[in-house]
Amino acid sequence: MITFESLGLQENILKGVTDLGFVTPTPIQEKAIPALLGGDRDFVGLAQTGTGKTAAFGLPLLQNIDLKVRQPQGLILCPTRELCMQITSDLNNFSKHLGDVSIVAVYGGTSIGLQLRELKRGVHIVVATPGRLLDIIDRGAVNFDNVRYAVLDEADEMLNMGFQEDINSILSNTPAEKTTWLFSATMPQEVRRIAQKYMKDPFELTVGSKNAGNVNIEHEYYVVRPRDKYAALKRIVDFNPEIFGIIFTRTKIESQEIAESLIRDGYNADALHGDLTQQQRDKVMKRFRDKSIQMLVATDVAARGIDVDNVTHVINYDLPDDVENYTHRSGRTARAGRSGVSIAIIGARDIGKIRQIERVLGNKKFIKAEVPDGFAVCEKQLFAMVHKVHNVVVNEEQIDPYLGRIYEEFADLTKEELIRRFASLEFNEFLEYYQDAVDLNVKEERRGEDRGTFSRGSGNSKFTRLFINLGSVDNFTRGDMLRFICDSTGLRGNSIGRIDLKGVYSFFEVENEVVEKVQQSFKKVEHNGRSVRIETSQDGDKRAGGGGRPGGNRSYGGGGDRKRSWSGSEDGGFRQRREFSKSGSGSSGGYRGKR
Repeated sequence: MITFESLGLQENILKGVTDLGFVTPTPIQEKAIPALLGGDRDFVGLAQTGTGKTAAFGLPLLQNIDLKVRQPQGLILCPTRELCMQITSDLNNFSKHLGDVSIVAVYGGTSIGLQLRELKRGVHIVVATPGRLLDIIDRGAVNFDNVRYAVLDEADEMLNMGFQEDINSILSNTPAEKTTWLFSATMPQEVRRIAQKYMKDPFELTVGSKNAGNVNIEHEYYVVRPRDKYAALKRIVDFNPEIFGIIFTRTKIESQEIAESLIRDGYNADALHGDLTQQQRDKVMKRFRDKSIQMLVATDVAARGIDVDNVTHVINYDLPDDVENYTHRSGRTARAGRSGVSIAIIGARDIGKIRQIERVLGNKKFIKAEVPDGFAVCEKQLFAMVHKVHNVVVNEEQIDPYLGRIYEEFADLTKEELIRRFASLEFNEFLEYYQDAVDLNVKEERRGEDRGTFSRGSGNSKFTRLFINLGSVDNFTRGDMLRFICDSTGLRGNSIGRIDLKGVYSFFEVENEVVEKVQQSFKKVEHNGRSVRIETSQDGDKRAGGGGRPGGNRSYGGGGDRKRSWSGSEDGGFRQRREFSKSGSGSSGGYRGKR
């Protein structure tokens, strides 16, 4: 068995590792640490989040620096404040037996004066987010002439967040003769270009497949109507009583609305998004790490760098526009060798996106799951309570004074009657709530109807598919195209079906009875001095390259349109369910949370 002792680490560092309870290195640590201890070759490490990358570069970095030189020798860049703090904390833990090692975290949202004073006292390693570090460099408050090691952690996330120019500016202030280590979960072209620009013949190590997902994550998807997404979310959460998860949304507004709805419905939840102050973000994250809340509702940007152990589920309330973002989202669970579940709640029209994500993951297939019915939820909650009672630790000293009165109260009940009543106390509430629960799943035979109702999908005989010689290169989004068609024809939006936006052309659907009106209306329409041409989809398919199936092959993200599809509400209306204290039962949803 491979151990940390066999990797070449010095004794004082091994003591810090042992104190943390680490015995066996993860695959990225096992392969990277011996390579980095040499300290003289650039390095690219590709591994998913949660696989132990911080120790993979942090332990060799600590061993390679000269503690006698109290000037920045190591520079670690990372995308977010949370990750910056996490890396700093880990390095301090690793180095506690090394002696006087100075590691300073530099990030926004807190006093820059305190960070400047810490840098002025002398530092061995600087861990920083790009924006704040540039501010400090511009003030001339730090000298990187002695930097020997530059580490880019979560490089793909930094680029996704728009830090390309900042990274270039920062690295230009470091010596040309240094060693650069780049760690990333995926390897898009932008990351490849950084490696080519700043590295010379790097040693490249891939743990798992490039851009592939963590093999310990199970991927599931549920197909529901858009209006039922929130009800399905609650049903799924209720079916997993021990859930500790992150719910991802597209927008800040949506994350706040969902979190507020969950809180009103009795769930332990809170939101994390860009409109929160740093103090509010810290408070939310502290509650999540302490498990005071079970579900964190977050946007992609807000969740960058979240490193919380034991996350059991990641729920995609909306699929991300970028396939690689799905990899980052799902990587928030199954960390450090644990297992986890990544769930997508989708409409029928999003199944194509699931297939595209599968192709990127490569090593994992999605499982199509059914939103559980009311009885299944009741059964799951009941036995979760039974297991909890069976395994509870009894505080004999504290409970003993009350046992006499408790025994007296239950004296007229047999063991079987007592168990039956005790179980019913919990079961009756769920049974009452779920007795009229509707089936939220979209069945195969109803998908055409679903698309016709919400996204006007092809396959609905009421619609005809038309070709138009305008697309994303003309600066159209699907919403822009919808408005353009309505303005040009005088039609209302409910007469327009699915819009498949391509590069130099697009397809859209209209109700059969208005096809001729649309064709006549566009005969005199121009866009930027160019005549707009409308044709039936058969002729348009031939011009576009032929072979298109009805509905068209939609590329992931809508052919370059990164915004939400215009057709159909995505938020499910956030229908609020009734509390148990009120009479009656809801038609969907469920109960979760501490009472």
